[in-house]
Amino acid sequence: MLDKKDKAILDILSVSGRESASSISEKIGMSTPAVIDRINKLQDADVIQGYTAKINYSKLGMDISALITLISESSEHYYEVIELAKSMHEVVKCFATTGTGSHVLLIRTKDTNTLEKFLRKVQQWPGIIRTETQLILSSNKH
Repeated sequence: MLDKKDKAILDILSVSGRESASSISEKIGMSTPAVIDRINKLQDADVIQGYTAKINYSKLGMDISALITLISESSEHYYEVIELAKSMHEVVKCFATTGTGSHVLLIRTKDTNTLEKFLRKVQQWPGIIRTETQLILSSNKH
């Protein structure tokens, strides 16, 4: 079970994955070796599964971010849809969901032309009867 110190460490690392143990120790009032020990235990328990970079996709010319709900006729092609999503470089995440659709894709692409081409491909996937797309205008929490 996590205590307040573990949760504080996780909060700091979720905002700044490269935060040093000494900086974390100062912020939460623990010794640096104790923080390192807790981080190691959190990693060993698979609570911390890795560290990632925050990428500014607009700097890479990827100006469109969207959520695409996939509406399928049945669950017959459920796993095939996941594999197809994994194979598309535009797909950042593929969520299995309840509700209207079976899956929601978070995608990034260059512009509306490349978004349209992507949608045409996805709409040809087995079992997909239609898609619903929401363009992401901004993200306010990272």
